[in-house]
Amino acid sequence: MAELPDDPTADATRRAPTEAPPYPVGLRLAGRRVLVVGGGQVAQRRVPALIAAGADVVVVAPQVTPAIEGLGAELRWEQRGFEPRDVDGSWYVVAATDDAEVNAAVLAEAEAQRVFCTRADDAREASAWTPAVGRHDGVTVAVLANREPRRSAAVRDEVMTALRDGRLTVRDAHQRTAGVVLVGGGPGAPELATVAARHALAGADVVVADRLAPRELLDELPAHVELVDVAKLPRGRQATQESINQVIVDRALEGKRVVRFKGGDNFVFGRGFEEILACRAAGVPVSVVPGLTSAISVPAGVGIPVTHRGVAHEFTVVTGHVPPGHPQSLVDWEALARMRGTIVLLMAVQNAPLIAESLMAGGRRASTPVAVVVEGTMPEEHTVLSTLGDLAHDIVEQGVRAPAIIVVGDVVAVARPGHYAEPVTVRPGDFVEE
Repeated sequence: MAELPDDPTADATRRAPTEAPPYPVGLRLAGRRVLVVGGGQVAQRRVPALIAAGADVVVVAPQVTPAIEGLGAELRWEQRGFEPRDVDGSWYVVAATDDAEVNAAVLAEAEAQRVFCTRADDAREASAWTPAVGRHDGVTVAVLANREPRRSAAVRDEVMTALRDGRLTVRDAHQRTAGVVLVGGGPGAPELATVAARHALAGADVVVADRLAPRELLDELPAHVELVDVAKLPRGRQATQESINQVIVDRALEGKRVVRFKGGDNFVFGRGFEEILACRAAGVPVSVVPGLTSAISVPAGVGIPVTHRGVAHEFTVVTGHVPPGHPQSLVDWEALARMRGTIVLLMAVQNAPLIAESLMAGGRRASTPVAVVVEGTMPEEHTVLSTLGDLAHDIVEQGVRAPAIIVVGDVVAVARPGHYAEPVTVRPGDFVEE
């Protein structure tokens, strides 16, 4: 029989700390003091996560990055070098300076006080390691790959991707609660749909989808999910808003989790709030997952800003499905024409000639640059460059069809200077962007 040592911890003490695998544990730091020594890029990565965990973060460093300084209301910064007393009362310590001697001193004091400490420059000597972390719907994924941060991050990313696209599903009682989730799918490209949007789809029993919702994501739905097509085709068959409301309410009342899946954002000309009102009237729980609105993301995708310093101080998003002069129009086209900023037109291809006429009649010059982005973010995407004066002709000439986003303003010439002979005037004394 093997003889046991007098001190049962002696054998473990003789082994180097890194010979044994780390013991994984989740630290609950809310309301507890966490010391971060150093104010550089490593600290800049660590501090936001500590704040998000509710920690009482104290940063000790002679200088910090602007990003850390900007968090001043959420942490305490001691603008000086490290002193051993800084560890007093701490539950967790991060040694993140670029000075090995300082980091060693921080670790030594933390060890003396039996406080776990990570060390940015030499993880072998630290008493704790920082894992690659990802979070998804209340689940925290933390990966440690024996001090190989790139490998840790790669494994973490694989797990997170599987969770987000539904290949690895974590379901709980909350997820299975009957109700409606209004999900904005973004401008069309599947990679521009948010993590929250993908998660909502993964937990759905029924998906009620529009024509402009990212179609590739629908192909990823499990076979048991009911797909209800409520596509609204231009000049074609349409499902009325009332019938859509009825579908989502009826399915939810059957005890199902319904995702109302739309392109862009539900609240930007998406009638999303009408659907919320219908759910509330029926006593159906409803929540919202915002999406990237095409009004901003589609121009951005082709390199056209909707604002630019010295050129446009405002941008206005307008629906063009009702033409100027129509009794149902709520747009003051004359006032819009008098503004100097960018105009972004949605659902306006059919009425673009009348809109251009109205804007020019209100004072916009005929040479005002215009960009028409067709099928934005999709494989068929292309951009037609024009002016207000030529827009009616160019839409016909280029065979422009919906869906398209029309951007009116000098920002188009800023983005495409080689196309427009008339120079853009940049006004001096403009604001300073943060």
